[in-house]
Amino acid sequence: MTSLLPRSRVFPNIIDWIENPWPFGEHNLVRIEESVDEGAYVVRAELPGFDPEKQVHVTAQHGLLTIAAEREARTKENGRSEFRYGSFSRTVSLPAGADTEKITAKYTDGILEVTVPVQERKTEKPVEVAVDKG
Repeated sequence: MTSLLPRSRVFPNIIDWIENPWPFGEHNLVRIEESVDEGAYVVRAELPGFDPEKQVHVTAQHGLLTIAAEREARTKENGRSEFRYGSFSRTVSLPAGADTEKITAKYTDGILEVTVPVQERKTEKPVEVAVDKG
């Protein structure tokens, strides 16, 4: 997010602290969008600047989908960085009927899109209870 507030030379990160809701609100370095479209649960995650073949990992187990990424810090003697380094992850609950054997993922322009097929739930069928009048 671009700030309209001027940066302070004394406290260069003070604006980041003010604009970031943590510790008072939700703090996620991986921002996502979720939707259910045409029999599939779709999660899109913002992961710009990551190498999807080496730094991004997607796993599904026990009804949870986890997107993890890791970026190693590159330090320079003279300079400043506002990049975030380290390990990042986000876990979401999968909907009922999610087929974890057929998950697909693609990475385009810094956006990871994970698609999980979801089988339609069958409507409940009432069962007639027989009464023994014997």
